[in-house]
Amino acid sequence: MLVKIPEWSHPLQFSVLLAGKAIDEYGGQLGEGYTCISGSGVQRQMITESPKSRYVGVNIHMSPDLLATFFPDEAGEIPPQLRLLAKGNDWQTLLYPETTAAIEGIAQQIINCPFQGITKRIYLQAKVLELIALQLAPILSAQDGLQLSPRLKPETIAQIHYAREILLSRLENPPSVLELAQLVGVSERTLRRGFREIFGKTAFSYLNDKRIELAERLLRQGNIQPIASL
Repeated sequence: MLVKIPEWSHPLQFSVLLAGKAIDEYGGQLGEGYTCISGSGVQRQMITESPKSRYVGVNIHMSPDLLATFFPDEAGEIPPQLRLLAKGNDWQTLLYPETTAAIEGIAQQIINCPFQGITKRIYLQAKVLELIALQLAPILSAQDGLQLSPRLKPETIAQIHYAREILLSRLENPPSVLELAQLVGVSERTLRRGFREIFGKTAFSYLNDKRIELAERLLRQGNIQPIASL
């Protein structure tokens, strides 16, 4: 099943699938080992591919301003590490943290809530906050590939994530590493080091992996076009 999503102003969204899978045309996957955090901002037009199967999961939509309520910095604002999730009129950030047993457990508890009335509301509010915290853990606390060496400033982390978004949006005509660094406002050296520390590979390797995934999907669809190199 292919779903075409138009360009639109997207809220902040946290998604977990316990059954089913969706893969977007840029290589992002929700389900079967991965959750999704869709930052607020302008979502690019994209096509998602999903097997025809039963879907069970949790979607949480919220205003990005609530990040300052749930996870405030010392000034009561959105922490620098999370500002990449509040893009306003800019392109949104998409992140795909790995699914953990804890995340699956909380999602199951939300779906199978045993309470009713005001008790149910209080219970679900607590579980929703817990689920969001678990999905944000790799960003807030140096775990996995989403975060993030303490040697990198929060502003630099956000710029590296922005560089990733540019690559994903320009798979067929990517900028050079130097051009990419200039676009996001960091030095070429910082981009190379930061990309490796955050995503565990060079920008070239990351781009190449995503282009191979795209080529495989285009091959299955019978629509192959040449793709330029970085």
